This record gives sequence, C-alpha cells and structure tokens, in this order.
Amino acid sequence: MALIQKMNGDLKAAMKGGDKARVEVLRFTLASVNAAQKEKALKDPQAALTDEETVAVLQREAKKRKDALELFREGKRDDLVAKEEGDLKVLYEYIPAPLSREEIVTMVNEAKANGAGDFGSIMKEVMKAAKGRADGKAVGDVIRDVERA
Repeated sequence: MALIQKMNGDLKAAMKGGDKARVEVLRFTLASVNAAQKEKALKDPQAALTDEETVAVLQREAKKRKDALELFREGKRDDLVAKEEGDLKVLYEYIPAPLSREEIVTMVNEAKANGAGDFGSIMKEVMKAAKGRADGKAVGDVIRDVERA
C-alpha cells in the first residue's frame, strides 16, 4: 500500500500546487489502481493490492500512453505528443527502473544454468525474477540472441 499512499499524497500536493496536468494523470492512474483493487476485493474482501500489483497497473497505463504516443506521432499531432510525453514522465516516477540488456542477459544465463532448457521455461524464469522490471518482448529478444550465440 505504500506506493498507493505515496501517489495519493502526491495527488494532494499537486492539487494544492495547482499542477493541473499532474493532477489529471494521477487521478486517472489512481482510478485504474482502485479498479484493480476492487477486482481483487471481489475474490477476497480482505485483500489489498501489493506494490508489485500496483506497479503492474502503472506499467499497463504507461504502455497505453506509449501506444497513443506512437499514433499521435504518425498523425503529426505534436500537441498530443507533448501531453502524452508529460503523462509518461509522471508515471515513470512511480515505476521502478527497467532492467538493462546486460542484466537480462545475466538472468537468462542463470536460468539456463539452473536447468531451464527451452525458450518457454527460460522466459518463465526470467520474467518471474524480473518482477515487472523487464518487457516480455525485450526478454524474448535476449533469449533468442543468447541461443544464437
């Protein structure tokens, strides 16, 4: 819950400071987090979102904005590109830094050393160890590169 509390505190500070763009991003993001919390509460009323689950929601929100950013760039909508980039900047304050390619290569090699032989088992091990700090596409690319070498 610490991450959600930090986001709520930052929302209040942004509201007091009059930062309308930041308020908007945090409100929409917190709405998504609250929806995930309600969904989890349906299964177990006492359950609360963990920080890892909250980060997963934040990553989904960031991915939506990245996709929109690409579409706006293709459509030459510079005003909307700037808005989405600002939104992403706010979201990245709450998402842990992604793993570097070298760190992913190390994790792939460790998974192979621990007995994971095929692509699927290596992918499963690395994604579990990365805990949301690595994109599945990037991990897949690294696994393919390591297997070719």
